Amino acid sequence: MRDGIRLFTRVFIPKDDSKSWPILLTRTPYALKPYGSDNYNSPDGSFATLAKDQFIMVTQDVRGRYGSEGTYMHVRPFNPSKGPKDIDESSDAWDTIDWLVKNIPSNNGKVGLFGISYPGFYTSMGMINNHPALKAASPQAPITDWFIGDDIHHNGAFFLSQNFDFFYKFSQQPEDPLREPHRDFNFKTPDGYDFFLRMGPLANSDKVLLKGRSPEWNEFLSHPTYDAYWQARNIRPHLKNINCAVMNVGGWFDAEDLFGPLETYRWTEKQNLKTTNILVMGPWSHGAWSRTPGSTLGPINFHAKTGDYYREKIELPFFRHYLKGDTNFTPTEAQIFETGTHRWRKFDAWPPRESVTRTLFFQPGGKLRFEPSTDQAQPFDEYVSDPAKPVPYTNQKSPKYPSDYPLEDQRFAASRTDVLVYETEPLEEDLTLAGPLVASLHVSTTGTDSDWVIKLVDCYPGDFPNPEPNPTQAKMGGYQQLVRGDVFRGKFRNSFEKPEPFIPEKITTIKFAIPDVCHTFRRGHRVMIHIQSSWFPLVDRNPQTFVNIPTAKQEDFRKATQRIYRSSKAQSELQVQVLPQPKP
Repeated sequence: MRDGIRLFTRVFIPKDDSKSWPILLTRTPYALKPYGSDNYNSPDGSFATLAKDQFIMVTQDVRGRYGSEGTYMHVRPFNPSKGPKDIDESSDAWDTIDWLVKNIPSNNGKVGLFGISYPGFYTSMGMINNHPALKAASPQAPITDWFIGDDIHHNGAFFLSQNFDFFYKFSQQPEDPLREPHRDFNFKTPDGYDFFLRMGPLANSDKVLLKGRSPEWNEFLSHPTYDAYWQARNIRPHLKNINCAVMNVGGWFDAEDLFGPLETYRWTEKQNLKTTNILVMGPWSHGAWSRTPGSTLGPINFHAKTGDYYREKIELPFFRHYLKGDTNFTPTEAQIFETGTHRWRKFDAWPPRESVTRTLFFQPGGKLRFEPSTDQAQPFDEYVSDPAKPVPYTNQKSPKYPSDYPLEDQRFAASRTDVLVYETEPLEEDLTLAGPLVASLHVSTTGTDSDWVIKLVDCYPGDFPNPEPNPTQAKMGGYQQLVRGDVFRGKFRNSFEKPEPFIPEKITTIKFAIPDVCHTFRRGHRVMIHIQSSWFPLVDRNPQTFVNIPTAKQEDFRKATQRIYRSSKAQSELQVQVLPQPKP
C-alpha cells in the first residue's frame, strides 16, 4: 500500500494460460483460512460459479486483520482529503488493483470487485474514486450506516442479540490467529430471551458477561447518539466519482443489512448520473443468494431455486459482460423478486414508476382501511408496556438470531395484550406493495422515552394448505407472515444527534421511513399491522425513562401506558406504494 503496509492476498489463476483473464477481487475482515502456501479452500456458491468461468479469483485480508499488516478500524471512514501517504479503504482497494493488474500474469487489465456484508462495505469503498481498471463492482448487503439502519442500530435502537456473539468472536485475539478458530460465546442456554432478560440493564453486557473482552462493544455503547463517530461511518454522501458498472444486491429477508443495498443503490444513482447502476433484490436471508439454492426460507416455499438463478443468470452474466465483453447481457435497472406471488419482475426504475402512493389508516376495533378514520368517541388504542416482560421478536429458542425470523409467523405476538393489531377485511383482489414504507404514528406515553415497533404482516386465510414436505410442521392456516418490521427509538423523533424526552401523556408525532418491500397480498389474505414497544432481545430494552440507556440502572426501567391515536386530528397511518394489478 502507499504507506508501506503489506496486505495478505491470495490469488487463484486459471490453468489455461493461453488467454488473458479478468480479475475478481474480494476484500474481507473474516480471514482467508486455511493459511499456508500449500493450503487451499474449496470454492462454493458464487466463488465456484465464477471460478469455473475462468476468472482470476483474488481474496484479501483487509488492513490489520489476520495475515495483513497495519491497524484495523471498524468501518474505517472515507477520507476525502488524502495526502500522498494517507489511507482509507478506498485507497487500499485502489492500490491493490493497481498492483494486481501490473503483477498478476495472464490478466486482461479488467477488474471486478464484489463482497457480501462487511466485504460489501469494502466493495462500496473501492468504487469511490475507483481505479481505471475497475470495470464492475457488486456491493452485496453492504454496511451503509450503523446508526440509522444497518446491523448495530435501527433508528437509534440498539440491536442486542444480533450483535452480541458476533462482536465477542470478532474481537478475539488468539495466540495464533491464522490457525486457531474463534469461539462462540458460551450462553449455557438455548433460550436467548431468558438469557438477555436475566442479564439485566445493557451495562451488564460488559460488566457481567463480556468483561472487557470486546473493546469495540464498549466503543459502540459509548456513542449513544448520532455523533461524529457514527456520522463519519455513513458512507452514503461519499458514493461519488464512481466510474464502473455497479450491481447492488440484497435480500428481502436479510435481518442484518437490508437497509444497505437499497440505500447504496439510491445514493449511487443520484450522485453518479452517468454510471450504470442496477438493483437486484431476492427472497433471501443474509448472503443466502451466494451459497444456497434459495428455494425456501422457514416454511415459505418460493417455488424456484432463486439462489441458483441469481448466480447463473444474473451475477455471472453481469461480470462476463463488463469484464469479458460478453454481449449476451442487457442491464436491467431493477430485477426484483416479488414475494407472495413468487416471481421475478423487471422494472426500469426503483421504486417502479407506476407505483401509486396510498395510505393505510388505523381504525377503531382494530380495523385497517385506505380511508381515514372518522371515529371521535375514543380516538386512541392503548396498551401497557412493561420492560420486565418485553415482547419477544421470535418464537424460536436461540441466543443469537434465527435467520428466518424476518418472515416468521407473528401469532405468538398478536395474542399479547401489549401488542396492538390492525387488519383489513379479506382482500377481494391481489394487492402489490412495491417500494419504501413510511410510518406516521401519533402517540403518547406516560413515560419519558419509548420504542415504537411497527410490523407489516400478511395474514393468510384460515384454510391455507400446509407446505409439502413440511419438516417444521408449520400450520399455515391463519399464518401471520412478517413482511417488514422496524423500530424507532422515540427520543430521536426530532433529531438523532440531540435526543429529547417525551412529555408524559402529550400527543407526539413519530414519522420514519421503513425499508422497501415488493410483496403481493393475495386475494383472500388480510393486510395486518402490529404496533408494540419492545422487540426483545433483538433490540435492547428501553427503560421508558429518559436516560442514557447503555448506563441505565435497574430502577430506571418502568412500566408505561402507550397510546396510538387514530382520530381525524391525530391519525396514525402507514404510507405504502401500490403497484397497479395488470388488466385481465
